Amino acid sequence: MTSQKEPQGESSTLTKVTGPSSWSRVSCPCCISSHIEPLVLIQLAESVQPITKQWIMSMISAPVKAGGAQLLVHPGEDMKGDMIVVAAPRCTLLRGTEDLGLCKTYQDGNMTAFSFDDRDNFCNIDDMQKFLTLAERQYIVKYELDSMRAMEDQRIPGIPTPKGKLKARVSILQKLEKAGVIRNVTPLHDQKLLTALGKQWYSQKSLWGQPLDSIHAYFGGTIAYYFSFLDYYTLSLFPPAILGLFITFFLPSANFSSGNKSNGEPTALKDDDDQPSVSSYMVQAVFSMLWSTIFMELWKRRSSALSYRWGTFNLAEQFQEPRPGFHGELGTNPVTGRLEPLFPDWKRRLRMGLVSVPVVGVFLGLVVMGMAGFYFCERLVSNWHKGSGSYFTVPLLYIPSIAHIVYTNVLGNIYRNVALQLTESENHREESSFDYHHTTKVLVFTFFNNFAVLFHIAFFKEDMPLLRKRLASLLIVTQVVNQCTEVVVPFLVDRFLTSADRNLKEDDPEVDHLQAQGSLPAFPGLFAEYIELLVQFGYLSLFSCVYPLTAPLLLLNNLTEIRTDAYKLCKLFNKPFSAPVANMGVWQLAFEVLSFISVVSNCWLLLLSPRVKELTQEAGLSSSQVLVIAVIVEHVLIMVKMILAFMIPDEPDWVRIKREQIEYHSMQALKKQRIKSSRVDDKLPPKAKMGE
Repeated sequence: MTSQKEPQGESSTLTKVTGPSSWSRVSCPCCISSHIEPLVLIQLAESVQPITKQWIMSMISAPVKAGGAQLLVHPGEDMKGDMIVVAAPRCTLLRGTEDLGLCKTYQDGNMTAFSFDDRDNFCNIDDMQKFLTLAERQYIVKYELDSMRAMEDQRIPGIPTPKGKLKARVSILQKLEKAGVIRNVTPLHDQKLLTALGKQWYSQKSLWGQPLDSIHAYFGGTIAYYFSFLDYYTLSLFPPAILGLFITFFLPSANFSSGNKSNGEPTALKDDDDQPSVSSYMVQAVFSMLWSTIFMELWKRRSSALSYRWGTFNLAEQFQEPRPGFHGELGTNPVTGRLEPLFPDWKRRLRMGLVSVPVVGVFLGLVVMGMAGFYFCERLVSNWHKGSGSYFTVPLLYIPSIAHIVYTNVLGNIYRNVALQLTESENHREESSFDYHHTTKVLVFTFFNNFAVLFHIAFFKEDMPLLRKRLASLLIVTQVVNQCTEVVVPFLVDRFLTSADRNLKEDDPEVDHLQAQGSLPAFPGLFAEYIELLVQFGYLSLFSCVYPLTAPLLLLNNLTEIRTDAYKLCKLFNKPFSAPVANMGVWQLAFEVLSFISVVSNCWLLLLSPRVKELTQEAGLSSSQVLVIAVIVEHVLIMVKMILAFMIPDEPDWVRIKREQIEYHSMQALKKQRIKSSRVDDKLPPKAKMGE
């Protein structure tokens, strides 16, 4: 390699520490470059011996055929240090792009699935910093590190057995992490790019708009899709918020208490000439059903457009290497023919049926116990308030709701850790399958934990004042807790705990900058953020007709949520690896399920509204007739929802045409390859064919 040059454009500010003479060498002529971009930092335990560090570096730089990652490595300050800096040569990045199924701009200007053999016909192919985003380059490095496998049974130098024993086809990176040799693997920040992104993002004065393309380029698809959905969801809250404010302050509100049951018998509603012909709660319920459907259909269109723009609508995972946590007996994959760990599907299903399902059932039982305790305390406090007749005991009426909210939050945090361990024990091969089953477990519990009490109050007790009070308590407590955790805590952490790391100057040793990045806590992921949005969406779509101020409160919360989430991501945590994704995955399905349930929920809440009860009583309808009518109306509304979903395509026409063009070109390329292969076979002499 020649002497190091200063990076240009998007290049990292950490290149100064990594002189070319210290980097491992590459044999491919096209990968030799005067500029090497550090992408990933591997932090080792302080007790790791130099011989172990040397072995790790040799495996990372070894060819893929030898079980390595074929990456570039640098020892950091020296061989005795506790860090390894990793970069990627050009060919490794290009082959990783093909393995992941990313689409890139072809010479005709269209997005096309990248092919390594056809690489010269893609735009910016000679400049990896333009061809791939920073997040994509860093994820490819992580993908190659995860793919490192031991080719035979061996012992890791410098580590005593049994920790140092490495079996054939076992993930090297996961083994080193379990043995405590590797503490952390972190993508490196580019401080210049991060500062510029912060000015565009959380530091801007306007309340609206996010630099989604810049977020995707720096943090990757998973992060970009979350903020895109949060941005779209917050914008979509304006119509229900305006309607909620209008209903609350300009329309007379129906008195739910008059329609409640007293001593087991319904009480007749009083005639009121001033009551509007259409109940405000009926308007809110019908609007919520239509809004939730249109919201999800338009989001799917936006999501498909983003997947094309970001080149991720052709991803492939099924035939990739198993995820690092996957284990089993060594064998030949019947589909790919590769030698890899195999795990019978019946064993996985057995673990799911005999372990996962019962444990989830136990936690659902704890939810029921908490709900029973809430009702007991609610009855106790209510009787006490009635007995005292004092205004000072009014605040006590909210204590059971607040206590139950705290109980459900604590139980939810415990369950998330249990759900992760259960999914690990199920031993899923693909990362997407692991995420799907893990998320599904959490979603089932979350739905039951957050909405079971509300459904019971609404449809079994038919106590609308209690439902309104409970929903108001949930929203107000959640707002207060969120503002503390999302605004106050990050500010205090940034001001008093991480300030020492940010006091580094640009001319300080680059090793200090690397260590400062490694000292930040790991990013906790987006799981809790998606759960928060899902619960919000449930409150709004399922029960907002009871409490019309739901949407305005959520809108205020989310306007600060966007900025605080961005601030925390840029300032308080290590940069996370972000896999290329084509959509929100199972989270999108969860929002669609809630959207469907909202039709049923709002339909039956309509049945409980005072105006509908008054109309049915005036018409002399029996309870069985009202039930039949309600079922018919429910099915009609479901049909309307399905018609709306059918009328709004999941993807714009231009995205559909582009996708079909890619599929057509892929078929044509495969056909040409088969014709070429058959012609080569025809030219071979008979003896050569027999030898094959």
